[in-house]
Amino acid sequence: MTAPTAPAAPAAPDEGLRRAISGRMLIVFIVGDILGAGIYALVGKLSGHVGGMVWLPLAIGFVVAALTAASYAELVGKYPRAAGAALYTHRAFNRPFLTFLVAFAVMMSGVASASAAALAFGGNYLAQFVAAPPMLAALGFLAIVTFVNFIGISESMKVNLVLTIVEVSGLLIVIVVGIAGIVQGGGEPARALELEAPSGAVLGVLGATALGFYALIGFEDSVNLAEEAQDPHRTFPVALFTGIAITGVIYLVVSIVAVVLVPPATLATSSGPLLEVVTSAGVEFPPRLFALIALLAIGNTALINMIMASRLLYGMANESIVPRAFATVHRGRRTPVVAIGFTVLIAAGLIATGTVTRLAETTVLLLLVVFALVNIAVLVLKRRPVEHPHFRTPTWAAVLGAVTSLVLASPITGRSSQVYLTAGILVGAGVVLWGINRLVTGKRVTELDAEKLVK
Repeated sequence: MTAPTAPAAPAAPDEGLRRAISGRMLIVFIVGDILGAGIYALVGKLSGHVGGMVWLPLAIGFVVAALTAASYAELVGKYPRAAGAALYTHRAFNRPFLTFLVAFAVMMSGVASASAAALAFGGNYLAQFVAAPPMLAALGFLAIVTFVNFIGISESMKVNLVLTIVEVSGLLIVIVVGIAGIVQGGGEPARALELEAPSGAVLGVLGATALGFYALIGFEDSVNLAEEAQDPHRTFPVALFTGIAITGVIYLVVSIVAVVLVPPATLATSSGPLLEVVTSAGVEFPPRLFALIALLAIGNTALINMIMASRLLYGMANESIVPRAFATVHRGRRTPVVAIGFTVLIAAGLIATGTVTRLAETTVLLLLVVFALVNIAVLVLKRRPVEHPHFRTPTWAAVLGAVTSLVLASPITGRSSQVYLTAGILVGAGVVLWGINRLVTGKRVTELDAEKLVK
């Protein structure tokens, strides 16, 4: 994959945001956005699919993520605007309703992800402090996240920065404590090469990769900073690949340390797998302190996703694509209170009816379909050159990215029918809102609406 050596790209048309984000800041953002609840909650579930070779589906997942990231890198360079997949879909296919569905699917993936994080919050990590019914704990956690989201974006971003530092620290603690335990003679290194797949090697690895992909998403959010990044045609490709590589190394080391120190069967049944690693390392480290770090990391995942979801819904309502009521802003806090309330109600329903695994798989399913569309979009848009320089992903990479995304989204991975039903209901809610809006206002999604949605 190569980027041409050409003069710097001109400023994007209608540029209104300050370009203050450097390449290094982008890398930090991408690493912080990928790291989160996924690795803290799901590394044990992966061992249930593949035994000790937990690192294998994660490695495959990172390759798939890198292929799709290459398509994002080309598109963000061609169209350096803060709209992401919806913008690229609109540019490629010029189908306003499809643009709306992509935006709504991304929004609902955030709600599903936050719901999975809420259920993970109520597991073994919380049990270090209080015995509470998981459902009650999850709903209480959602209430706290909602309060932070409601009080204001500035306050939310400050909390996010602190929690990002905490979650990175937690994984570094697992690595340091785990390696120290292994060096002292703990664990069984041979377990990391044992493949135990009840559904067979191929299907087991595919299923684990589809589930583990939940821990790898987040890199796509960075394209929403395109209008605030310095030289996005140059900085984004480097930041995307560097951020994914850094996160990949951290995840692979954490997963290997985990299965070396803790038997896969134990990890598979634990709702706090990394706490099992810390307590099994034989190195003195306060388990409650690590449990607190894990809870804060899970909280950060939920907060980021609920902020994103509520703002996307607000944006669609503000352009009269869904009922205008969702554009209502609280007079005092200046936050989209109705959009926040709606996304919280959806999240509460998912928490009441789902599991961590099912909601994580729903999140992944929605985003994999979006990723497939992005990879196809880059192929279509290769025929429409722009004047300024930008990264170019090879055609084979985009094709492979689309194919692998669709394979991981397919039933061959062993994903339950309930996951497809849940994803369908979530996207169907968007169709219902669009339909209600059209009945009330006589308005449908038009070309102009789609242009506004991706601005």
